[in-house]
Amino acid sequence: MMETKSPFLDTIFLLRNSGSITVFSNLQEISKKEELEAGDYFEAEFEKERLEFLATDVNCNKEAAVWGAKVLYHSAQLYLIRENTSKDLDKLIPKMKITSDVSSILSADLCLRFLPQIASVLQTADPYDPLVKILEDILTQFHYSGIGYPLNVEKINWEKELQDKVYRKLYLERIVEKKAYALAEIPYINRLLMAEFGLHKEMYWRDLKIVANGD
Repeated sequence: MMETKSPFLDTIFLLRNSGSITVFSNLQEISKKEELEAGDYFEAEFEKERLEFLATDVNCNKEAAVWGAKVLYHSAQLYLIRENTSKDLDKLIPKMKITSDVSSILSADLCLRFLPQIASVLQTADPYDPLVKILEDILTQFHYSGIGYPLNVEKINWEKELQDKVYRKLYLERIVEKKAYALAEIPYINRLLMAEFGLHKEMYWRDLKIVANGD
């Protein structure tokens, strides 16, 4: 992807392509043109990832993808730029205004999967930073992106949450990838994992304990 001279777009392209991020020191409003270009880019990226999980009925939600990108972009900026920004947190980190379904969760995840790293460095710098609470609330709502980050997920009805087969498969795979013990030892999830591992548990996750009888 070529440089666009748009700090927002260039940051997102670099992050998606290399896993690194460049923080621009100027807090600028993201234009509608930039949002539209980002939406088209995320749609193409979503299609690439969809080839891996083979779900023809899950489409990219451009609005959710762009929202996730804006949250990530401004969160990274706010790690370095905090002078006179507290009053603008709600504007810079907007609330999600569309329904959380599999499409929006996976679309937002294109960028939100990187958010736990930013939340962690903010937490280390200042655990009382109000931005940490905002980001943790977002990650609690979009907890697929927060797998591996310590979140309060006690109130989630996992049977309902993971009823979609595609989402369930991806969720379990990321738990294994991140070695997210806290989630893997939730009785319902533990049973799903053990069913997936079958006789090959030792190969996939040797030291994960089996939670017997939901205890």
